[in-house]
Order: sequence, then C-alpha cells, then structure tokens
Amino acid sequence: MDYRFRRAHRLLKTDEFSSVFSLRQARSNAFFQVYARPNGLDHARLGLVVGRKVSRRAVRRNYIKRSVREWFRLNRPELGGLDYVVRARVPFDRSNRAEAVVALSALFAKLARCRASSSS
Repeated sequence: MDYRFRRAHRLLKTDEFSSVFSLRQARSNAFFQVYARPNGLDHARLGLVVGRKVSRRAVRRNYIKRSVREWFRLNRPELGGLDYVVRARVPFDRSNRAEAVVALSALFAKLARCRASSSS
C-alpha cells in the first residue's frame, strides 16, 4: 500500500478548486467544511483552504494543513475517485487535534453515505 502524498493526489490549479466548489456537494461541522466532486480517476485528490481569518499566525495555519494532509494520506485508499476541498473553519492545536480529526472523519463518512445513497 502506497501511503505517500504525491502531486497526483493534490488539487493544484484554481480551475480544479473552482469545479469542486461549483458542484456544492458539501458537509460541515464546527471545525471543517468539506466539498466533494467526482473526478473520473481511480484515486482521491485533496485541496486545502485555511484562510487568514482562521488564524493570523502562519504557524497555526500550517499545522492545520499538515494535520489534514496526514489524515488524508492515511485514509486515501478508502476515499475513492473524488476531489475533496477541505476548508478550515476554526483553529485547533495539539490540545484539541484529536477532536478535530474525529470531526474530519465524520464529515468524510457523511459524504460517503450521501454518495452511496445517490448512486443507488
């Protein structure tokens, strides 16, 4: 099993982000808002949005992005052929990282259930 986070597993261009946002299939909770869109590939891709409104400090914004990327890297095989954009809503740090990761997992599970119900 390849758990690397390669360039092919990232959303890089503005058009890729825009296409995911335009579909508007989204779920949210206190920590994150997750958008999803089928990508026609056999693997999932991830885009991250952590704005300055979430945290003024770049160190904290980068910590949030690293945490989400790590979760995605470990769970990518189960995510299927979708493009995901994760937008952070509130900052978190080491003290409540576990809670944020559980919230992220719950959002991806909700999206998977919606995808399964819409395809059948």
